[in-house]
Amino acid sequence: MPKNKFIHLFYCPMTGLGFYNGYRGDTWLKHRIDIFKSYVIPSLCAQKNNNFYVWMSWRPEERGNKIVEDFQNALTYLRDVEVIHTFGGLCFWDDKYEDSVASVRLKEALARSLPQLENLTSEADYVIITIQPSDDMYISTAAQEIQDKFTELLDKGDIPPIAVGWEEGYILNMATKELSEYSTTDWETDEVSTYTTNTNPPFFSILYTRDVFVDPEKHYKHIGPYKSHEYIAEHMPYHALEGRGFIVGTHGANISTTFNHRYKGRLLEGDEKDRVLMNAGIFFSPSIVIREGIHLWARKVLNKIPGEAWLRRWYRTWPIWMKIL
Repeated sequence: MPKNKFIHLFYCPMTGLGFYNGYRGDTWLKHRIDIFKSYVIPSLCAQKNNNFYVWMSWRPEERGNKIVEDFQNALTYLRDVEVIHTFGGLCFWDDKYEDSVASVRLKEALARSLPQLENLTSEADYVIITIQPSDDMYISTAAQEIQDKFTELLDKGDIPPIAVGWEEGYILNMATKELSEYSTTDWETDEVSTYTTNTNPPFFSILYTRDVFVDPEKHYKHIGPYKSHEYIAEHMPYHALEGRGFIVGTHGANISTTFNHRYKGRLLEGDEKDRVLMNAGIFFSPSIVIREGIHLWARKVLNKIPGEAWLRRWYRTWPIWMKIL
């Protein structure tokens, strides 16, 4: 896939995702930005193939937000990574809302955001969107492996929509710098975990033709839309990439993942751990500690209870002020 044939975007939704209209206050946003600057930016800058852009999306309400403006200004000094911002909202399905609401939110966000990307993508035949959570990282060969895989699939005659992604990676405690394998298999027995759902973690990329990508209605239909990252393979051909390609970052204030996650496996130590951190560009990243409130403690407990949907729904009714307790 020649460079003039595609545009590769690492898509990172900074606000607009989840409850409380996707914004949990200025302190929450400052923490989110600190983590992004300390971990995600070094990881992106460490990519051996930097033929990509970072697309950061915000709610319309963030226009004029001084915190966001200062962050944008800081990013202009990056040399190896080019960042673009849209203020149209979250551009994938948010499963925290009822289907009717989520559908409207997504369609409106696409209609507001995609026109801002028309000029950037005007010379491309294809657009690759790689999901880039704001507190997670990829190994340094990720961009190259993603582009190579799509090239291989197109050369074989496959046509979009196509998705590729990693099913296994690592999980990092940013407070202690502990690093474990992230797997859906039990590392001691090599058997499928009792928690496995045969679904995919949120580290995948989707291929679009350019005309479909920039058209809000076609874009919406192209992605299914999938209602959670676990179910991407139900909506389009999905191809697993080999090896461990991502690092889940945990820090005490994650929306859904803690270090003691059900897929946490073998703990890495010594040179083995150091090689992974170096490969992701985060060996020198600082420890980050965020005070854990009552709601985060409760979420850790709920994450250990498989299938208790009513408990999870009850937890989601907790008011935002409880996060400071």
